[in-house]
Amino acid sequence: MASFIEYDSGKAVFVGLYDVVDASPIGREQFWALPEQIELKRLGNPGWTTEDGRDTRLYFDLRRLEYYQEWRGKLIIEWPPHRSWGRRASETPMSILAIREESAFDGELPSWDRLNYSWAELQILPSKMKSKLEQWRGIYLIWDEKDGRSYVGSAYGGANLLGRWMEYASTGHGGNKKLRNRDPSTFRFSILQRVSPDLSQDEVIQIEATWKIRLHTRSEFGLNEN
Repeated sequence: MASFIEYDSGKAVFVGLYDVVDASPIGREQFWALPEQIELKRLGNPGWTTEDGRDTRLYFDLRRLEYYQEWRGKLIIEWPPHRSWGRRASETPMSILAIREESAFDGELPSWDRLNYSWAELQILPSKMKSKLEQWRGIYLIWDEKDGRSYVGSAYGGANLLGRWMEYASTGHGGNKKLRNRDPSTFRFSILQRVSPDLSQDEVIQIEATWKIRLHTRSEFGLNEN
């Protein structure tokens, strides 16, 4: 299966080629338990609505292939207008319109003080953003949008903010006790303050402590233990 997403009117950009490993029916409850469907709904996609009278849907297990990955986000094709985005390639001619020099998925990177990533987004950060986070050290905030409680942390290790945030992407809690029993799918990550790479570990921790005091994250409304 070849995957494309809308790029502009009458155009689509290449995402990748996928091998259909398996397919099985799932019910509505299983559908809405999928992390990707939860995230799509948060972004405005209605998903499986009540107007759809079906009891089950087919869930496809897809594996992205390495073929033509160098064209990901770069290959732009003609996408003739149609009500359905599912097409049979043998029945729909799609001319190549352009091949971009840079991937359309990279885009312009936001400044550090405008970052506001969900836990799911941490796992698909573009390489350019990862490179930036690896250079930045500072104080970050994890906000749980489910109940509004927050956690303040600091990053000063070898990989700086990238290293810490990738721990959260992997484990969901990053080793923090009060985050362990929480659902990371409702976490949001932002940077409170960037600090100089010349600061010592103790100096960074002192700055971190001032943010905990100002944001009251050591109280019953926060998620910091110390």
